[in-house]
Amino acid sequence: MNVNTPIQIDGFDFYPLTPERWGDFEALFSPNGAGGCWCMFWRLPRQQFQQNCLQHGAANRQAMRDLVQSGVIAGLLGYQAGQPLAWCSVAPREDFSALERSRNLKRLDDQPVWSIVCFYVARSARKSGAMLAAIRAAVAYARLNGAKIVEAYPTPVEGHHAPGDLYMGSLSTFLKAGFEEAVQRGAHRVVRIRV
Repeated sequence: MNVNTPIQIDGFDFYPLTPERWGDFEALFSPNGAGGCWCMFWRLPRQQFQQNCLQHGAANRQAMRDLVQSGVIAGLLGYQAGQPLAWCSVAPREDFSALERSRNLKRLDDQPVWSIVCFYVARSARKSGAMLAAIRAAVAYARLNGAKIVEAYPTPVEGHHAPGDLYMGSLSTFLKAGFEEAVQRGAHRVVRIRV
């Protein structure tokens, strides 16, 4: 896939996060990096991640920047009218070392899967369909890169909720995108789609 050719879904243009788009990623995540996370929660050992958060997320920001500078595609940025409004972290499951170590979200089987682990949507774009568009773009991107199965770990949030409750997505949105529930694991559902 050409990183400069967008995946166009539901009025959004999604591009892989590359070094050239780092400034847009920073602008979307704002100065505090979504509470200091900078989308490193599933990529670092838990103790290291928490230590990084104590430093206002600067080390998480640098870790993500180093990852992007190394050429790793950590996810997709979604734009409308040239503005970065949505983020979706998608990659082969083994790229998320903390997910691989998780007892609660352990692998279902030995099939290779791509995982969608995180979303961030600008306040101005919430309730606009951005998360659904991001899911569809992530599935398309994974398929273009050879994935056969895409997996995610949403929460079954209903009614009123804090935006932070949806960082892994909502179950209803994944079901709307064609995913099927595989199993419940704690507060999360493991959902899958064959692509």
